[in-house]
This record gives sequence, structure tokens and C-alpha cells, in this order.
Amino acid sequence: MPRSAGTDKRKNEHMAIDLSDYERKAHEAVQAFWGNREQARQKQIESGSVDQGERAGVTAGKNMDGFVALVMDIVRANGLDRAAIHRQRRVVTLPGYFRPTKLWDLLVINEGRLVAALEFKSQVGPSFGNNFNNRTEEAIGTAHDLWTAYREGAFGEQSRPFVGWMMLLEDAPKSRSPVRDVSPHFPVFAEFEGASYAERYNILCRKLVQEQLYTAASVIVSPRTAAVDGRYAELSDMTGLRTFVSGLAGHVAAEAARS
Repeated sequence: MPRSAGTDKRKNEHMAIDLSDYERKAHEAVQAFWGNREQARQKQIESGSVDQGERAGVTAGKNMDGFVALVMDIVRANGLDRAAIHRQRRVVTLPGYFRPTKLWDLLVINEGRLVAALEFKSQVGPSFGNNFNNRTEEAIGTAHDLWTAYREGAFGEQSRPFVGWMMLLEDAPKSRSPVRDVSPHFPVFAEFEGASYAERYNILCRKLVQEQLYTAASVIVSPRTAAVDGRYAELSDMTGLRTFVSGLAGHVAAEAARS
């Protein structure tokens, strides 16, 4: 029996996406990120046990929790209020193909289907170079492993999940300054010549999506002074936060419509 116009209208209304006031929540998340790092550093100073370099902020752990909460709000606002949203270490493990398992930062599972798997990363100075290379290799390897496992039926018979990668990068002179590369045998690709680390993350996110390694990949930059006002900037529309949350909201709404 053909569906009526009324049925289609109700379905379209159900599919309207809700971005859950993401801009305000993103500013709050950025503010919390820098505030949490400073609190961790002060706590270690007071205790007399200070990590080397930037580890005082990193070892505090949950600095990206504000963005995790934003994603959780988007999932619930777009029709999957009963989906299982996992963020605890013991329940964010997925099977891999090249390795037995991989820990993700956030998983969304609905009726036994993997709806979304997300990673939240951050990087502050001063060692932008080594950390950029490590983050790049990790991001590529993680995605390739997941999609190969998906192809081999690790998650059962289901549609492709939303796979997201997000980076918060310190907005600082060293992350914005041109970087020179040495490649004695063959030239580097033109887009990398003189590109700052901020721009390299922008290129990385764009290519991760173009190569279908991630459904969405986003990088935002923020100065340490954003602990006061939550200020951040996007580097392009394709890698911006709005594109990321819109893609996630649309994917969740489609899953909710199927349910």
C-alpha cells in the first residue's frame, strides 16, 4: 500500500534535526577545558608533585568532557533518548581487525546497532610537531581498523555508523607559524609547504573525510585565555564544529526514524 502524504509529512517532521544550542555549549566546553587544565596544574603544585611540561594538565584526564556532553545532548535531542550512550572505559571497547580491540571515547548503540563511535583529542604546546605526527598516525590507523572490521562483519549486518574525530588545538604563535619540512628525495604535497600546525590539522580533517575514513572530522583552535570566555575559532566550513554536529544530528535522526 502506498504511503499517504500525511505519513510522509510526519516522517519529515520527525527527521528535522536539533543542534541542541551547540554554540553556547561549545563555548562552555572550551572554557571548562582550559579551566580544568589549570586546576590540575595548581593541584599538583600544591601537592609538591608536578609533571614535566604540559603533563600537569593532560594527566587530569577528562578535559574534553564538555564536548562529550554536547554530543550526548545531540543524540538525545534527535530521537535516540533511549539509546545506550557509553563513555566509561570498560564499555567503550570495539573489536578491531588488525588488533583485538580498540577503546573509543564515546559509543552510541541503539537496539544492538553501532550508531556512532567518536574520538575527542586535544593538543597544547610546546611540542606541536611530534604530537601532530602521532595524532595523525593514530587517527588514520584507528579508522582503517574500524572500517575493515566493519567490512568483515564485526558489528553484524547494519548500515555504516557515524565515525567522528574532533581536535581542540591551542591557538598560539607556534601553532599558527609556518613550518618548514625537509624531504630530500621527493617533494611534499604543495598544500603542506609552509603550512602551520593549525592548517595541517585542517588539511588532515578535510582529507580524513574526503577519504571516507571519518564521517566528520573537526578542528577548532582556542587560546589559553579562553578559560575566561570560552573563545574558539574554526578553520574552514568543512572542518568546523557546525558541520560536525549537523552530520551527527542528521545521522542520529535517520537512525531514530528507522527505529
